[in-house]
Amino acid sequence: MSADAVSSDLPIELSHVDIDTGRVKILRQISLSIEAGAPTVLIGPNGSGKTTLLRAAMGLIAPSSGRVTWGGHAQSPPLRRAIVFQRPVMLRRSAFGNLHYALASAETPRNARRRRANELLSLVDLDGLGDRPARRLSGGEQQRLAIARALAREPRVLFLDEPTASLDPAATKAIEELVRSVSASGVKVVMATHDLGEARRLAGDIVLLHRGTIVERAAVDRFFNAPATKEAQAFLAGELLL
Repeated sequence: MSADAVSSDLPIELSHVDIDTGRVKILRQISLSIEAGAPTVLIGPNGSGKTTLLRAAMGLIAPSSGRVTWGGHAQSPPLRRAIVFQRPVMLRRSAFGNLHYALASAETPRNARRRRANELLSLVDLDGLGDRPARRLSGGEQQRLAIARALAREPRVLFLDEPTASLDPAATKAIEELVRSVSASGVKVVMATHDLGEARRLAGDIVLLHRGTIVERAAVDRFFNAPATKEAQAFLAGELLL
C-alpha cells in the first residue's frame, strides 16, 4: 500500500456539522480540522458532545446538516480508522482470541495472525496473559486489550473515548504511556478525557466543547497558560459552565 493510501483519511474535516436527535441538538455548527501530528484532546463538561464528535469523525454518525470529509473524500470506509469506547466489550474468548478475531476481521493473512497477536500483546504490556479470558482481566488490562484490538486494523487515526475513566493511577499511567507510544509511531490519536492533567500531559492541541459547540481550540501550552475565552478560563478554574 502506498504512503498516500495509508494516510488518505487525513485531514478529517468537519464543516458546519449539526447532529440532532429530533428534539435535542447534540452538536451545533462544528467546524474542525483534524490533521497529522500529536494527539488532539477533547475536553468539556459531561454532555458537552465529546463522544458524539468522536463518532462523527469516525464516520459512525451522519451529520444532520453539514459535512464530514476524510482526506477530501465524503465517502471513506473506515479501513484505516479505529475507535475504542469508554466501556469496550470483551468477546467471550481469551485475550489472544480477541486479537485473533480482530486480525481476521482486518483480513490479516492467516499465517501472520499468531505472530501479530503476540506483537500486539507485547505492545500493550499483556505478555503472558494471552490465554486468560478477556472478561477476567482487570479494567486497565481490558482497556489495553481494546486498544490492541483497534491497532490490529493498523489504523492511521485512532479515536479514544475517555480511555482512563474509572481506572486507578497505575492503570492510567499505563494507558497514557501506550497513547504516547502509539502517537510516536505516527498514528493520529484523537481522544476525549475528563482529566485536565491527562489532557495537559498528552495533547498537542486542545478542543474545549460546551453544549455541543467548540468554545476554544488551541495548542496545549497556550490553552492552559493563556486561555482566550471566559468559558475556558472558568473551566480550568473548576467552575461550572452555564
